[in-house]
Amino acid sequence: MKRIIECVPNFSEGRNREVIDKIVAAIAAVKVNVNGKQESVKVLDVDPGEATNRTVVTFVGTPEAVVEAAFQGVKRASELIDMRLHKGAHPRSGATDVLPLIPIAGITIEECAELARALAKRIYDEQQIPCYCYEAAALKPERKNLAVCRAGEYEALPDKVADPAKCPDFGPGKYTEVVAKSGATNVGARNFLVAVNYNLNTTSTRRAMAVAFDVREKGRKRREGGSLTGKVLKDENGKELWQPGTLKGCKAIGWFIDEYGIAQVSMNITDIEATPLHKAYEEVCRAAAARGLKVTGAEIVGLVPKRVLMDAGRFYLEKQQRSLGISDDEILKIAVKSMSLDDLKPFNPHEKIIEYLMEDPKETALREHLIRLTCKDFAIETASESPAPGGGSISAYMGALGAALSTMVANLSSHKRGWDERWKEFSDWAEKGQALMNELLLLVDEDTAAFNKIMDVFSMPKGTEEEKQLRAEAMEAATLYATQVPLRTLKVSAKVFEVAERMASEGNPNSVSDAGVAAIAARGAVLGARLNVHINAEGLKDRAKAEELMCEADKLMAEAMSMEKRILEIVESKIKG
Repeated sequence: MKRIIECVPNFSEGRNREVIDKIVAAIAAVKVNVNGKQESVKVLDVDPGEATNRTVVTFVGTPEAVVEAAFQGVKRASELIDMRLHKGAHPRSGATDVLPLIPIAGITIEECAELARALAKRIYDEQQIPCYCYEAAALKPERKNLAVCRAGEYEALPDKVADPAKCPDFGPGKYTEVVAKSGATNVGARNFLVAVNYNLNTTSTRRAMAVAFDVREKGRKRREGGSLTGKVLKDENGKELWQPGTLKGCKAIGWFIDEYGIAQVSMNITDIEATPLHKAYEEVCRAAAARGLKVTGAEIVGLVPKRVLMDAGRFYLEKQQRSLGISDDEILKIAVKSMSLDDLKPFNPHEKIIEYLMEDPKETALREHLIRLTCKDFAIETASESPAPGGGSISAYMGALGAALSTMVANLSSHKRGWDERWKEFSDWAEKGQALMNELLLLVDEDTAAFNKIMDVFSMPKGTEEEKQLRAEAMEAATLYATQVPLRTLKVSAKVFEVAERMASEGNPNSVSDAGVAAIAARGAVLGARLNVHINAEGLKDRAKAEELMCEADKLMAEAMSMEKRILEIVESKIKG
């Protein structure tokens, strides 16, 4: 899984569009080399506010690219914004006021916290801008709360930077000209915040507010007799007592929306680990029903990580005792329909999911050229006079078909009448098969890409001895890669037998022949991939490496042939008996 983080810096300028554009341009221009590949960030949103004199920028990318873009954004903001002249309605302490890193995919909040601390140190070391670390990145427990870090705002910095108890985590220890101009930046790490509105079958704001109070973590003030209007209860010290709500990490209010003519519960889920979206939806439905109301649907505001909706789809599939071994698109559809995310207007996952918005359509089309073709067009492309796609891509596709057939049998078994108590068993197998199929489909195009790398080497210059050396090194690297890709195909295809064998022996008996065909397809994939390993390994100068790869391929092939034979014996016995 590709590692993706989001950054949402708040810059203390919301009125001068020229300044805002220059800061955003500095962020968007960043390119970093990650494992030989140029990575950049994608700016998803720029939201300036005139009254607050503040702009919120949202961008995403790999951790390396995002951290560098954040650094450059802070640098440009410090050059363009003079905090001595700043006035606005929103609390602020610096030209870049807050700089949170947010995990989206393939990375934890703890890892983001480490990145945030390192970023804060670098900002001070290289730009002399003092930094406080907050939320998950906090170096002091009390500084988990952003309000503590920003207490007194920009105007309090002359005293704070010299106070050992209040000074920045990374700072000069005195009030400098740089601090006077740039202020202090609060660098943090936090979980993704999901903004969601729940649509109610009422026009009553008061009733919507009551539901919001029932579920939000803060809850409501405790009143005499448990009523909503009685006298507020207090403790012996005169402090008002509160009744907590049922959902951790959730803030909520009730309001009326003129556009839709309904009341809503508007919620921010600040901790999606403690309270996933589907859990919040179910609880709001319960609380609304307890008050004679009905949630007719939900409206996601802004963007969400893919896993938020995937987790929701899986949750509802499990409630239905349906197999989870289906495509991502199908799982997302279940999530959308289960929470009626399309109640007020059409819901398009490709416009709401961060990972989808990050995709470059042209790059994706190139990377997935073959698997996006129809079966007919794929066959025609293969039959053409071009040497690619060739046997390696076809082997990967055969393996994908074997995995797909095994998955189909698992799904049919999961839904078989009378086998309801076994749905989870077969769902687990279907998920394994689905994962193998997806990996093999990627290898269909990867094998052709590996072949094209070799073709690219032939266009390299060879006029000088240095050019010849570089060409030879490039050819060795490309040939090694072209050997490793079919070996990956072989390894993944070999795993298909485990699923096919279980489906042949335990799955729906009406589909046992499909399990047999899955094994035959997987065997074809293994044998074909082995041939590609051998023919490409012959071109390697490193003969020790070549022998190692070929021996591994031969061993896997022998095991695959044995497994196929065992599976077909099971299939034949079941067909006859």
